[in-house]
Amino acid sequence: MDRENIGSAPPARLRVEVRTVDGSSELLAPVGELDHHTAELLRSPLDAALDASRSRLVVDCSGLEFCDSTGLNVLLGARLRAEAAGGGVHLVGMRPAVARVFQITGADAVFTVHETLATALPG
Repeated sequence: MDRENIGSAPPARLRVEVRTVDGSSELLAPVGELDHHTAELLRSPLDAALDASRSRLVVDCSGLEFCDSTGLNVLLGARLRAEAAGGGVHLVGMRPAVARVFQITGADAVFTVHETLATALPG
């Protein structure tokens, strides 16, 4: 398994752990706040996974404390690219405050949302 941590924006408001699963899936675990100032820290590994032909992206949101419209747009952009490549973006373990952003905007209807990693990861 590949593990890497993607940098951080001052004052380390977001970090993203990345791991390849089954060679064709990427597990990304953002921890902290996903907003205008930190969005690139998630966009970069999402794009890298898609560029490496890993089109099934699993985003473990259990450590995500906040997500604004910029963060949402990063995930929506990744979803479009992943679906064009025959995959998709799967969201896992959203906290209520983050889930609310997805509900209000209707974005929860375009993502596959899972309660646990076990159901999101390929079996």
